[in-house]
Amino acid sequence: MMIKTGFPRCLVLVGAAAVLTACGSLGAATEPYTGSRHGAPMPPASLASRLDDPPSPSQPPPGQEPDPRPPASPGPGSEGQGYEGEAQGGAFPDAPPGSGDASASTPPPAAGPSGTASASPRSGSLGGASDAYRRWGLDRPLERPPAPPAVKPALGRSGPQQWGLPPIVRRVPTDQRVVFVTIDDGIEKDPRFVEQARELGLPFTGFLTDNVIGDHYDYFDELRRLGNPMENHTLTHPSLAGMAYDEQVREICGQRDILWNHFGQQPRLFRPPFGEYDETTLRAAGFCGARTVVLWRAEMETHGLAYRSGDHLLPGDIILAHFRGPEQLEGQSMTDWITELVRAIQAQGFTIGRLEDYV
Repeated sequence: MMIKTGFPRCLVLVGAAAVLTACGSLGAATEPYTGSRHGAPMPPASLASRLDDPPSPSQPPPGQEPDPRPPASPGPGSEGQGYEGEAQGGAFPDAPPGSGDASASTPPPAAGPSGTASASPRSGSLGGASDAYRRWGLDRPLERPPAPPAVKPALGRSGPQQWGLPPIVRRVPTDQRVVFVTIDDGIEKDPRFVEQARELGLPFTGFLTDNVIGDHYDYFDELRRLGNPMENHTLTHPSLAGMAYDEQVREICGQRDILWNHFGQQPRLFRPPFGEYDETTLRAAGFCGARTVVLWRAEMETHGLAYRSGDHLLPGDIILAHFRGPEQLEGQSMTDWITELVRAIQAQGFTIGRLEDYV
């Protein structure tokens, strides 16, 4: 009798011990998450350990996959593609001193509830209401760009491809009559520009600088939710060429981390302030997760478009504009300035594409 009674009691005790062990394992603390949803590791609290050990050009930086696109050989009509015609560290005098690698198949014009944009049902044009373009001073709607290539075009390099050195592009290799608008810094936060971008279905890429944005990242998040990526333009907008590697990493990785914290997405494009860079800049940008360094071939100034060469747009041109207001634009509003830019693009027979669909 005692054996029969003791045996079930033993089973009960063993079972209870097993349950407590399982509960303890479920309640164990998990390791803190340090990774990125986009594949690159987020930085530790201190960058000191990596700043003293710059990545070797022969190996990819942590978390960065090699670019699968083969290097392109420059050919006729390839002005400005990749490193062609560029001197590393060269400043571009036309640059004003105040200036997750998305791959959607079409440039999204209007915001949806998930933060991605949805295409307009009207064939051949972008935007919301059919007469929205008139409200913003345009003669006709913004035409829908051609479908982007199924495979992104190869970007040229001046030398052998090396891990950690992203290619530089100021003009996308394409024969399509499409150009790309990029808007820098973030000084102006005109709420009417959000309406304009939404109603016109204007695709553009922002390159943001932290020290002129302050605590107004919510404004740029509104624009991002319309389908306009927000990319990296450093923390304080210094001229990077000639700066030490660790200082450049702080500027680029620091802004990358801020964009991640605000938007939950890691920037894949980087624009050096003033267009000034050196090989150290490329190494630092690659180390901070940049896949491409983006410059420009045309710039929207107060009195219209200015070109690095020639007097007109070319297919694939990247256009530089800025978040500017009346104080910087001789009394013009940002929306008036953007209208002038769109009119100039339309007058030359081009439409506007989404840069991240091509690079």
